[in-house]
Parts: sequence; C-alpha cells; structure tokens
Amino acid sequence: MATLAPRPHELLALRRPRLRTPRARASAHRARGAPVAPQAARPRRVFLGLGAAFVDQLARMASGGAPSRSFVASARPRQGVSPVEQILKNVEWPDEFPFKAEDFSRFDESSDALFYSAPRYVTHIDDQAIEALTKYYSEVLPPSNTPGVAILDMCSSWVSHYPPGYKQEKIVGMGMNEDELKRNPVLTEYVVQDLNVNPKLPFEDNTFDVITNVVSVDYLTKPIDVFKEMRRILKPSGLAIMSFSNRCFWTKAISIWTSTGDADHAWIVGAYFHYAGDFEPPEAVDISPNPGRTDPMYVVRSRKRIA
Repeated sequence: MATLAPRPHELLALRRPRLRTPRARASAHRARGAPVAPQAARPRRVFLGLGAAFVDQLARMASGGAPSRSFVASARPRQGVSPVEQILKNVEWPDEFPFKAEDFSRFDESSDALFYSAPRYVTHIDDQAIEALTKYYSEVLPPSNTPGVAILDMCSSWVSHYPPGYKQEKIVGMGMNEDELKRNPVLTEYVVQDLNVNPKLPFEDNTFDVITNVVSVDYLTKPIDVFKEMRRILKPSGLAIMSFSNRCFWTKAISIWTSTGDADHAWIVGAYFHYAGDFEPPEAVDISPNPGRTDPMYVVRSRKRIA
C-alpha cells in the first residue's frame, strides 16, 4: 500500500509522544511492565500518513476516490482548540466500516492470557493524567451510592481511577488478571475474560448505567463485536466512556493504533461507536492536564440510544 504524503494545509497539530523528563523516565524504569508510547519502538508500518490525511484518505477509499469535505473539515484544528476535540464534529461516516482485518493485527500475536498472567501493580499513565481522569469521572459518573446504579469497568485491573471512596451497589470489573482484580477496592465483583478470544459479555440486556474503559481500547482486536455487546448491556441512555493516552504495551496494541496519532485515535474509537449502531454521535474530550509536559488524556464517549 502506497503511503500518501499529507498536504500541508491538512496536517493536524498532533502531539507526538513527548520526551519524558529525567524524573518521569526514572519512574517509568522503576515500574516494571509499565507501558510505553508506541513510537518508543519502531512501528512496523506507517498507515496513510497522519492526522487529517488519515481521515481524508479513509473517506477517499470509502467514496471511490472522491475527497470528503466533512472529514477534512472536522480534522482541521481551530486556534486554541484541541484537534482531538474537533475530530468527531460533523463527521460524515463512510457507508461501511473503513478498516481491514490487517488493521487489527499486532506485533505480538501470542496468547494474551500468557502476556497478562503475571500481575502488574503499576499505573499506565502518570499521576497528573490519573488525576485528570479521576476529576472527569467525578463530573460524569452517577453520585456515589445512587440506588440501582450498576457500572462495568471493562479491561479493569487493580485500580479503576474512580473518585476516592466512590461506591455503588454494583461495580463489576472485567479484566485479564484475577490477582489484580481481587486487589481493586472499588469492585463489588469481577469477571476474568479475554475479549479478544470471546467478545460476548456475560451480562443480561440493559444491565449497566455506565461502562468505563481506561487505556485499553487500543488492545481490542474485535472492537465492533465488543461495542455491540456494550450497547446490548447498557441501559437505555447508558453512558460508555473510553479513555486513552499515548502510552501502551505497543507489541499488543493493534496496528492501526500504533501507526497513527492522538486525534486519529479519537476518530477510530468514534468509528467503533458509530458502526456498532444505536449509539448517539460520539464525542471526543481532551482532558490532558498539562499538554506537552505530562501524559495526554483523552475521552471518547457516547450514550446508547433510547429505542
């Protein structure tokens, strides 16, 4: 596949992963098994350029070669506004899911169960990004101890980054490592499941008010299957919150993720919501605490449509 050079006026002001401070680098080295920015290792391919060129080229493929005005317009940044927050505005989606099977391949296709067999009691984003996410959750999650509220923390681990002391009658963690899930104090129950092997979620229809997923959407190799299941188990108007940064276990992240940038990632997650069907138009939010100085933090969210 030929790589198209993006036209200068279409380039997004994407932040490539920053050079970490000596203190941050030392902290990362101490945290055995902590994820890194995918560009820390040489990616095996480059997909369609970056930023606006990426979404414009997807539109061209979907429309038989004609440029898509709405794709480019939604990608061009306005001064003082995060490109991530603009990328999902006024999107005219292609008729069909624009990604191919190869886009969900990974550098390491070995068993995920083996990869996650040993617990990793580390945090996958820096303290400032965690604080920003926790603050965001405090604004959008139902108040603590709201009667009847049920939450699913998908791809969970030993910490969920919910506000301190946050409680609900039902908070389910779904993850890959049982020891990590047992240690998570916010969970009332947990399920060990590999969504890349079995994307079917073991819950009844209309069970959850909120689904959260922290820095793990980039590992899903069957995202549309998973998002359709999310839609099924959410209550009408239930909220799904997918948060991500530029840090990951790059060998396990999908190819389309490791070869694109932050705004592209928001578009990709937005596409998952759109093509799963029966979600409201997805919204991207940039909650990065100190752009360029700490880990970035982004959210793509949507609600299940009321039938």
